Amino acid sequence: MSFLEVLNDVVGSINGVVNEYAWYIAFVFFVGLGLFFTIKSKCVQLNRLGEACKVAFTNIREKKGKQTISSFQAFCVSMGARIGVGNIAGVAAAIVMGGPGAIFWMWVFAFIGAATSFVETTVGQIFKEKKADGYFHGGPAYYIKNGLGKPKFAIFMSLLIIVTYGLMFIGVQANQASTALTDAFNTDPIVFAIVLALLAALIIFGGIRRVAKVSTWLVPIMAIAWMVLALIIVLVNFTQVSAVIETIFSYAFGVQAFVGGGFGMMVLWGLKRGVFSNEAGIGSIPNVSSSAKVKHPVKQGLIQSVGVFIDTIIVCSATAFVILIYTNVAYPAYDFAAQGVAGALKGSPLVADALQTTFLGAAAPYVLSVFLLVFAFSSLISYYSMSETNVKFITQKKWAVLVLRLVIVVMVFVSSLMSMTLAWDLADTFQAFMGIFNMGVLFFLCKYAFQALKDYFDQKADGVAEPVFNPSCLSSQKGITCWPDTEDEEVVIGSLDAELDGRKKLD
Repeated sequence: MSFLEVLNDVVGSINGVVNEYAWYIAFVFFVGLGLFFTIKSKCVQLNRLGEACKVAFTNIREKKGKQTISSFQAFCVSMGARIGVGNIAGVAAAIVMGGPGAIFWMWVFAFIGAATSFVETTVGQIFKEKKADGYFHGGPAYYIKNGLGKPKFAIFMSLLIIVTYGLMFIGVQANQASTALTDAFNTDPIVFAIVLALLAALIIFGGIRRVAKVSTWLVPIMAIAWMVLALIIVLVNFTQVSAVIETIFSYAFGVQAFVGGGFGMMVLWGLKRGVFSNEAGIGSIPNVSSSAKVKHPVKQGLIQSVGVFIDTIIVCSATAFVILIYTNVAYPAYDFAAQGVAGALKGSPLVADALQTTFLGAAAPYVLSVFLLVFAFSSLISYYSMSETNVKFITQKKWAVLVLRLVIVVMVFVSSLMSMTLAWDLADTFQAFMGIFNMGVLFFLCKYAFQALKDYFDQKADGVAEPVFNPSCLSSQKGITCWPDTEDEEVVIGSLDAELDGRKKLD
């Protein structure tokens, strides 16, 4: 038995325990606190949707400094993290393992998660820091240290983020891309393991500015291309749309959902794959969105709440419709709860089979492999930027970033040779931990997001076209170092200026 086979058995056993205990705890945190955030924000994800779309899709070429990331660039990088193989293989896995009703619950959790994403992103902006490299850095580690005043816990969280996103989540992306390419071109897996590792090295050794530049044009193109393909397939099979919708709701609320524990499985898979896809509440997005230069933290909070809807309600739904059109036509009596076909068509192979019945025909596996490759790398560069931010939280030493980059390249290579089950098990295990810790922290810090939200719309009500944040609107200014801000340069308060001067030669 090989090392990877032994590792697969060990991780599988551990993951079974995590699914039984940690994921149930995570479920309470994700859903319970998500509903709490929705109520306290007065349903910001819907009531302020118009303003959110406005700030997300206007001023695309907004002014930014030499060492700052624009709001739109941060949005694209964060969408790169959200839009990945979870939108293709993850949706297929949710349908197979939880039934079509899992898609309905992905929608429900997207609605709840949009409020959570608003809170964590706004809090991340409030407690971000400006490092010696001239960039803004933020995320769970920063708002734990600055907001909660718990530096040791912040270091633990930073390490957990590096392992979760820099290793486990990147592992899933690389694994799915490699699997699709290997199946399509019928070649030895090690060939694409080497290719993917080399491509990863070329991108991540360019640093965060290259990450932002690549994501700015890559994310819109890949999302639009997948959406156009899915839309064409749906339009060609327009008569099946009502049947697809009926299938989703009948499985979500029909008798089969409540037999043999099927309802709990369906809901849990909807949550797992939904959170993996839109990443609301697991602390990943604030790492990227905090790097944006904005005049008010709420601006990024609103932008990221829209990102959750785009990822799940639009992109994931497109994939689900393609799959369900195929299964409704090819397997009219398809039993998603049974083994047999479900066991054979698990993950991306199910999507490939669905695409092969369309006008793509035999080209489908090749087309799908290209999409998975692009989706995987859009996520990879986002996860890298998150990991780099957290390495710099722990230390400003250049060697630490170099080690991170080398480890990620190695992880891409190793993960490309892993079994699909092992890659997903690793990601699921750490995703549950991230959700529990991050949502727990947000419970204590969410008041700042709600106070900032009130300030933003109070200014809008007073006729201010673009509100400017001043921390005096908050109940406490402790731990805030990067506000207020001015139009042309960021003002860093207190001793951080002296700290930056003392470290200016480090980076």
